[in-house]
Amino acid sequence: MAEFYPLYLRLEKESCLVVGGGNVAERKVKKLLNSGAIITVISPRLTLGLLELKEKAQIRHIAREYKNQDLKDAFLVFCATDNKNVNQQVAEYCKDQKILVNIVDDPVKCSFFVPAVVRQGPLSIAISTSGRSPMMAARIREQLEDTYGPEYADFLELLGQVRMELLQSVSDDQKRREILEQILQSDILKLYKEKRYDKIKERVQDAYRRCGC
Repeated sequence: MAEFYPLYLRLEKESCLVVGGGNVAERKVKKLLNSGAIITVISPRLTLGLLELKEKAQIRHIAREYKNQDLKDAFLVFCATDNKNVNQQVAEYCKDQKILVNIVDDPVKCSFFVPAVVRQGPLSIAISTSGRSPMMAARIREQLEDTYGPEYADFLELLGQVRMELLQSVSDDQKRREILEQILQSDILKLYKEKRYDKIKERVQDAYRRCGC
């Protein structure tokens, strides 16, 4: 079997469908919420959590059994039912129509997997076992969460700001790189962790000075 190609998708305003209304479907929906996708759930029944999202107009709901026509304009599909016939039908239709599909607990029929993710602000680290062991992926995520704490979010925001300032004020590519390297090699990450914010500006200024700026 060929290897999966890792990538991040921009789902804002894209049509994402979830077939099924149980607990697994609810988990899939909740992970989609922050993506800006247009989420539709197809199921005669919904969990209380999905009903609450429906009442808040965060999802659309088609209250009946799945039909192929439901997927006509879909960009991405999750199938989270316990009906093997429905799962097969969804998988075949999506393959024919070249729609990205994830069939829960059936990796062979999936054209994509959702990784376990560590998030700290703009930092995201995705962990996948290619569908072989979601439990192992979750365990690795927990280990990484201990390593990459909230201070990484703060540090990345700072690096982004400095990078934008350098692009506007320093024309020399090499000098820009050297300044960013100085900041990365400094103890700023440790200072964020210790909440010693007064020292962080000094470290940035030191990096500029060392590079002659």
